[in-house]
Amino acid sequence: MTSFRDLPIRRDLRDQEPYGAPQLSVPYQLNVNENTFGIPSVVSERIVSRISEVVPRLNRYPDREFMELRGALANFLGNGLNARNVWAANGSNEILMQIFQAFGGPDASALSFGPTYSMYPNIARISLTPYQELKRLDDFELTSDYVVSAIQNSNPNIVILCNPNNPTGTPIAREVIAAAYDAFDGILVVDEAYAEFASDLSALNLIEGRDRLVISRTMSKAFAFAGVRLGYLAASEAVVDALRIVRLPYHLSALTQAAALAALEYSGLMLANVEQIKIQRDRIVSALRDMGLRPYESAANFVLCDGFKDPTTTFTKLLDKGVLIRNVGIPNTLRITAGTEAETDFLLAALKQTLS
Repeated sequence: MTSFRDLPIRRDLRDQEPYGAPQLSVPYQLNVNENTFGIPSVVSERIVSRISEVVPRLNRYPDREFMELRGALANFLGNGLNARNVWAANGSNEILMQIFQAFGGPDASALSFGPTYSMYPNIARISLTPYQELKRLDDFELTSDYVVSAIQNSNPNIVILCNPNNPTGTPIAREVIAAAYDAFDGILVVDEAYAEFASDLSALNLIEGRDRLVISRTMSKAFAFAGVRLGYLAASEAVVDALRIVRLPYHLSALTQAAALAALEYSGLMLANVEQIKIQRDRIVSALRDMGLRPYESAANFVLCDGFKDPTTTFTKLLDKGVLIRNVGIPNTLRITAGTEAETDFLLAALKQTLS
C-alpha cells in the first residue's frame, strides 16, 4: 500500500504523525479533559428543537457572519463586549489556526512556553510559522520578568499563553499577561480553554484598549460540548476583521450555530457542574499526595501528577481496569481528568491497587 510519504507531500510533513489522543471504548474515559457529566435533558431537548428549525433550510448556506451566535457569545462573556468583538470557528484549534494564518506565516514567528498545549507547534508548522517554545520556570510557573525578557529577546509576531496551562494546570496571573502585551507589538493570544474552572484568572477585562490581545475560548470543556466543535474568541474588532480575511466561506454550519445558541440559552445549567468537577479535582490532588505522588496544583479540570517510576506501565495497568488517562510525555508524569464522584472513586481505587 502506498504511504502518504510516497506522495508529493510537503517535505516538512513527511516525518510527521497525525495528532490525536487515544480514542478507546472503556468505562472510565479520563484522558482528554471532557466534562463527563454530559448535557442536561432539558438542554438536549432545546438543541433538538433549535436544529429542527433549521433543517428545512439546509439547502441554503448558513449565515456567513453568524451575528446571532456572536451576540449570544458576547452576552455570555460580558465585560462590555459586543458581537463584533467575538468570532467563532470549529473548535478553538480552528480559532488558533486562523490567528496563525492571519498574523503568522514564513515571514513571522511565534513564541510560547512549554510544556504547553501540543497543538501550538502543529498549528505553527501547518501555517509555515517558525515556532519557539521556551522552558517554563520551576513548577511550570511564569513570571512577568521572565516572560517579558523572553519576548524581547525573541521579538515574535505571535505569543501564546495558555491559562490555565494545558497539560500542567498552572495559572498565569493577570499582571503577567498585561506585561507580556506591553513587551512587543505583535498579537498576544491567551488560550482560556479551561477558564470556567478558574474564572478569577480570565483576561477578558484586559481587552479594552489592547487591540492586539486575543482571548481564545471553547465550549468543549466546561460546557460539555466537545462533540459540537465550537471555539470562539474575544478581541478588538480589528482582529476579528483580520480573521474574516482568512476564514473559509460558510465555515460554521447552520447545525453548529443552532446547537451553540441552544446551549448558550442554558449557560447557567450547562456550567452547573463546574464546582462539582473542581471538588473532584482537588480530591484527586489530595489522594495522590496520600499515595506518595506529587500532583501539581491545578486551576483546570485535570491534574498532572509526578512521581510515577514507569508511567507507561501504570497507564497500561489502569487501562486494563477500564480507566483511560493520558501520558503527555513529560517524564514520570500522567495527567488525569476530573470527572464525576463515581469516576473519581473508581479511578483512585484502581490507581491505589495498581501502585501497590
